Amino acid sequence: MFRTLPTPDPSEFAGKRVVVTGGSRGIGAAVVQRFLDGGATVVTTARTATDTTPAGAAFIPGDLSSADGVHAFASAALQHLGGVDVVVNNAGAARTHLGGIGTIPDDEWTDALDLNYLSAVRLNNALLPAVREAGAGSVIINISSGSAVLPAGPLAHYGAAKAALNAYGKALASELAPAGIRVTTVMPGNVLTPGADAIRQDFADAMGVDLAATTAAVPLGRPGDPRDIAEAVAYLASDRAQWVTGTTLTVDGGELPTF
Repeated sequence: MFRTLPTPDPSEFAGKRVVVTGGSRGIGAAVVQRFLDGGATVVTTARTATDTTPAGAAFIPGDLSSADGVHAFASAALQHLGGVDVVVNNAGAARTHLGGIGTIPDDEWTDALDLNYLSAVRLNNALLPAVREAGAGSVIINISSGSAVLPAGPLAHYGAAKAALNAYGKALASELAPAGIRVTTVMPGNVLTPGADAIRQDFADAMGVDLAATTAAVPLGRPGDPRDIAEAVAYLASDRAQWVTGTTLTVDGGELPTF
């Protein structure tokens, strides 16, 4: 069971201007709320808001699966914030193909790359002048997935896109380090979110097991809560991690293999 966390310091991110993609529900919503609890001003986006979208954030509807959609959101976010100190690229989704890799249509490979990888590349590029202007201490955090290192055939397109995101994050970190801008990646394991639950249900149905069985192997005894990931993001965005860049932080309850 998820244990209650200490109350965040409401001044931890005071004055920080934060952009979070995919913030309408699940991990993204938890990340948005964590920054709000720390005193940040937050802009977030998704195709539509939900009843779990944090009310304290400015929500800008958008579709980040295209270059035009990314640029439109970036422009609106900068207009609202006047600058940006922290960027969290969380937008992502995939459709399960239980028939295996050969049944994934070409257009879904492209779609997976556009949303799960290129949306981050495009948004970072669009916001980078503002991030540079904010100066040393600015942070970019990309949200990847355990599928990047332990991909399953039915989600190979998603895993490939997230693996690309991991590699890109490392390269960007090296490039931006001389400016004091840190770039890190968070790689969640089995976290309870609406999107991930739908995918796990597909696998459970195919295997003839109940949904709980798909997370039973987590060594710490429970699946992840979105707040587990939000806390990792908060650490990486904070001055406590001022000497951390170019790394991929796995937050998985011990389930994924080490390499």
